[in-house]
Amino acid sequence: MTRSAIARFGVALIAASLMAAACAPEPEAAPTTTTLGTTTTTTTTTTVPTTTTTEARVGNPFGGEAIVADDQEPPTLNPFAPGGDNFIVRIIGQAYFTGVFDIDGRTLELIPEVVTELPTVANGGVVVNDDGTMTVNYTIRDEAVWDDGVPISGDDFAFTLETLQSPDVDAGYQVEDVYGWIESFEAGPKTFSYTLSRPTILYEQLFGILIPKHAVEGTDFLNDWNDTMWPSGGPFRFSEWERGDHITVERNENYWKINPETGRNLPFLDSVEFRFIPESEEIIRAFKAREVDIIQPPPFVPSIDSLVALEDDGADVQVRTGPVWEHLNFQFGPGRFEMNPDSMNANLDFRRAVAYLIDRDAIAKVVSDYTEPLTSYVDAFSPTLSGYAWDRYPYDPEKAKELIDKVKADEGVDAITAIFNTTGNGDIRIRVGEALKPLFEAAGIEYKLELQDSQLFFGETLENGTWDIGEWAWVGSPGLAGLVSTHDIFDPDSPPPDGSNYYRWGTTDSSVRDEHTERFAEVRDLMNETVDGDELEALIAEAEDILADQMVILPLYSRIVMGAVWADEIGNFVMNSSQASYAWNIEEWYRADL
Repeated sequence: MTRSAIARFGVALIAASLMAAACAPEPEAAPTTTTLGTTTTTTTTTTVPTTTTTEARVGNPFGGEAIVADDQEPPTLNPFAPGGDNFIVRIIGQAYFTGVFDIDGRTLELIPEVVTELPTVANGGVVVNDDGTMTVNYTIRDEAVWDDGVPISGDDFAFTLETLQSPDVDAGYQVEDVYGWIESFEAGPKTFSYTLSRPTILYEQLFGILIPKHAVEGTDFLNDWNDTMWPSGGPFRFSEWERGDHITVERNENYWKINPETGRNLPFLDSVEFRFIPESEEIIRAFKAREVDIIQPPPFVPSIDSLVALEDDGADVQVRTGPVWEHLNFQFGPGRFEMNPDSMNANLDFRRAVAYLIDRDAIAKVVSDYTEPLTSYVDAFSPTLSGYAWDRYPYDPEKAKELIDKVKADEGVDAITAIFNTTGNGDIRIRVGEALKPLFEAAGIEYKLELQDSQLFFGETLENGTWDIGEWAWVGSPGLAGLVSTHDIFDPDSPPPDGSNYYRWGTTDSSVRDEHTERFAEVRDLMNETVDGDELEALIAEAEDILADQMVILPLYSRIVMGAVWADEIGNFVMNSSQASYAWNIEEWYRADL
């Protein structure tokens, strides 16, 4: 893979991720706490109801409707049309979209959907050819059909590919370029294979949503599927959209997944109504009144507290660690001196002292009572692959002071000043910045908090590298492809404006260029050329270790997401903190009160 091709892909991914993290509204402050971060999860065990017959019921009951409230209404139903990247499009789409993979809400791992297994090097589904190309093979489930009974086939994959290669269609910032790397393909009744011009783990994220050729071919793709939906490959089919009020989906009688206990086709429910309620307060009122069964309001602490209070009445409130992770970081380029002429960021002992002086447990509590500290960005969205590399820096103020005294002696200075830069538009980062002041000062560092408007901070400041020590968030996605893309952020060979290494760690104008930055660049390139899972996991672990050992960043906490369900009414609701959304297992929801 050429570096320019990788850079184009990485910039698109990270720019969108940064925008999402920067623009997401921060929760309003409660009198003493607010929210954003990691938390424990409240779970509820639902007892299978008995029937009025003399025989015990086998499995969960079929029938009934669930009502979901959301504060967003989709601008379109077409995920590839303008506005189709709106999160609510994917949430509702879990009812009727189908594709190669989904994200398991319990493990955050990729799982096969319409294919028999996800292709890998280990199972022979991915083959790196002698000429440097890579072939990916899918076997489609024999039983998989669209809701009109037409089999889901390789022709649907081929039609989806041809559609998404059109310059007028938005294939998504994470995969748009990769579809263009496909040089050839072969489509069979229940098989599909394609060959990419180069090896890349980003193949994992292709064909997340399939388009039925028999229904869509010959239509105006970007205009004909905004208000109605093509035949469903999921558990429900589109029924109606009453704008400004609700969208209803109804059981897909031809859905191919089976309930193993009864042998009957899923879903359990007859229908699901997605009701649009713009105000969070009204969503919570409707839930408390049992007018709706499931909600995912913004995770404001007062809202969570008020919902948790309903658990004795049958509510199940699930608070999860989300994929948006906040971190403290250092600027290594010359622009840092515009903010702090005495910046010590180039000194590794100083950076490590900062890691030791920060009590991440205390910072988490400053954010909210539901927040837990983060010891690795990997843990934020791919916990099974995390090495928890920053565990090596426990809160140790004495160690921090010892290192600061060493820095003063080595640098020949009597005082050290640190300037903490972040956005001043929301309450959370301000409170974190204020909470850091006594921690820095206890280690013998003069500390200043400098706040900026978010447009300035995420614009000129990041672009020009004119900060000293900063805080902001990135967004991660599960899977090896998501982790590889995350490491592109730190690529020493990709400074802005063409790259996303805003930290200037190891870049040509960096104050730190050494064997560690050189090795990281090598590891990063190897990641983007490797498709073997075991090899990639080893590279990811090495990259995480380098970033922690050299204290390029310090992960602080992940923002939380939350959902609530009346568990005495709806069973099998499992909150999913990833892009798959809370509706990821909608086919398994059932009426617990039948």
